[in-house]
Amino acid sequence: MIPIAKPTLGEAEADAARAVILSAWIAQGSEVEAFEREFAASVGAPFACAVSSCTAALDLALRAVGTRPGDEVVTVSHSFIAAANSIRNRGAEPIFVDVEPDTFNLDPDGLAAALTPRTRAILCVHQMGMPCDLSRILGIARARGLPVIEDAACAAGSQILIEDRWEPIGRPHGDVACFSFHPRKVITTGEGGMLTTANPEWDRQFRLLRQHGMDVLASVRHSAKQIVFETYPTEGLNYRMTDIQAAIGRRQLERLVDVVGERRRLADRYRRLFATRQSVGLPGEPAWARSNWQSYCVRLRDNVNQRDFMQRLLDRGIATRRGIMCAHREPPYAAGSRPALPESERAQDHCVLLPLFSQMSDTEQDQVVAAVREATDQ
Repeated sequence: MIPIAKPTLGEAEADAARAVILSAWIAQGSEVEAFEREFAASVGAPFACAVSSCTAALDLALRAVGTRPGDEVVTVSHSFIAAANSIRNRGAEPIFVDVEPDTFNLDPDGLAAALTPRTRAILCVHQMGMPCDLSRILGIARARGLPVIEDAACAAGSQILIEDRWEPIGRPHGDVACFSFHPRKVITTGEGGMLTTANPEWDRQFRLLRQHGMDVLASVRHSAKQIVFETYPTEGLNYRMTDIQAAIGRRQLERLVDVVGERRRLADRYRRLFATRQSVGLPGEPAWARSNWQSYCVRLRDNVNQRDFMQRLLDRGIATRRGIMCAHREPPYAAGSRPALPESERAQDHCVLLPLFSQMSDTEQDQVVAAVREATDQ
């Protein structure tokens, strides 16, 4: 079976987790602090705060920018439902904008028209690791005085060209960037997330809110030579990452450059192999973007049934996934009038994610390409 994805894990991660387990301190502690420092350095961010998931990161980011009940947050429907759910969780309403057909990212042409006096923030998504058009999005946001949250769940290791410099996604270029370390992502801690920002007050808020609003770290209280009583100056939740996860994350971060380099090689090889016979539409990569190719998404011809195509590949021992979901088609978001989102719906209905992982062999990739051609010829 050729899987859709496979995390790059080995003895280094196992040894790191073992060392934490044997240390007897497995909750949030020194490993989390080190992971935060190293992740911040890797993307060039002043601050990085580790949390339990990217959903937790989105919730904290929306809280930091002041999202309240009755507000609107402009985003895309064509993304994992966690983004829309995080907005609703703050009592606000997601306002969906359509996506560009080649990058599957928020279409800046539709952004300005979606803004209203109730707009509190813009939540853009670097979908499948492909950087969105931040220059245009930030230009629109800054003209209206709106904060920009980057959903960078899939984008660890991706880069964007800013003023003739290649910069990592997560610097951040907006106000907050939110990452995921789910096993389907390029680097993983099992579950987990990270927020990066240049705003020291927001970083302070993130650290307070991720641990029930408690003003003293448990690790600090544990190592204190005098009795310390904590207080809870604000309401928070348990969004903490464990030291076991962080230890794994630190070893994963050491692999990031090599893993992304191999994924980019494989994506380029897919492009060259499919170019010899255009059986599917290929994803685009703008000249100002370098994707980590967290997923490789192809577009089927209109006469090819998506489910049948995927079943044919599964029968050949090849796992796939359908195009990214559209939140506005799910029951919580289907009621009421919505703007037309034709590109989002076409992407869900006519696109398929093919296997791509750093350990993928050329032979396995050849098998995928041959199976795609056979399935589209039927």
